[in-house]
Amino acid sequence: MAVKVSPDDIRTAIAELASGKCIGLPTETVYGLAADATNGDAVARIFEMKGRPRFNPLIAHVSGLEMAMTHGNFDPLSIRLAEVFWPGPLTLILPVRQNSPVHPLVTAGLSTIGLRCPQGLSPKLIDMFGKPLAAPSANRSGRISPTRADHVTEEFADTDLVVIDGPACDTGIESTIAKVEEETITILRPGSVTSQMIRAATGIEPVPYRGEGIEAPGMMKSHYAPDAVLLTNQTNSPDGACILAFGPQSAETAKRAKHIFNLSEAGDLREAAANLYHGLKLLDATGAPQIHAQPVPETGLGSAINDRLSRAAAPR
Repeated sequence: MAVKVSPDDIRTAIAELASGKCIGLPTETVYGLAADATNGDAVARIFEMKGRPRFNPLIAHVSGLEMAMTHGNFDPLSIRLAEVFWPGPLTLILPVRQNSPVHPLVTAGLSTIGLRCPQGLSPKLIDMFGKPLAAPSANRSGRISPTRADHVTEEFADTDLVVIDGPACDTGIESTIAKVEEETITILRPGSVTSQMIRAATGIEPVPYRGEGIEAPGMMKSHYAPDAVLLTNQTNSPDGACILAFGPQSAETAKRAKHIFNLSEAGDLREAAANLYHGLKLLDATGAPQIHAQPVPETGLGSAINDRLSRAAAPR
């Protein structure tokens, strides 16, 4: 069975990584299923444990810009983004350096690599390990992402996975993914580093991705899904509904709902993002056939929340 270890017990986690195993790694976004990004067998184990399609690339997590520059070719604008937002929830898609030892399974055969320096314990662990870690969310492919250690140990209860028992992930949704091409910044996946924040840091207005291909993680149409059917933008749910709420609720709504989880009673988008996956997991555990998600504004971080909800609601 999966086991939790203290955040102070970094050396146990590093020994697992050095032996080619995966670990459950807390970050500020979600828990990652981490393995040595330079070890093909270890990376293959990630895909096997998750049941993840191998055409879906992984993010390589680094200890900082210095390590990142040994694996990706940085232009001045990408350096600016890393300097402003790292450590933090921003992944940069860059041309992979020819001599990078990161295994091709991580890049899924693309000529680019996704790099991120996370907040919290991870940079220290990666620095001690000395190599980048491939670390998609620590859940079976397509299912709800984990934001607590217990989510990970429950998901992989049938394995011997070592999970670092850190605090709940305070950002709660996966990183923003941005690709720089000359003076254009394309958002491949929205997250808590918003377009407004990027514009303020660079003077450039980011553009949304309009293509059809998969250039980065989290771009599959069906993703982050509960077992229940998720219905989005629900404003008039029937009696006995299972409701993923947002904002102040009337006493009548709470009375009529069979199950209700409020992402943020105050209508705070950051609180809502941090609670999103935990709320979906709790409602899904009720066994309800449907989850009715109330509307969330599209402004700021709301675009990332709605991106995750739309993918969770997509046909499977």
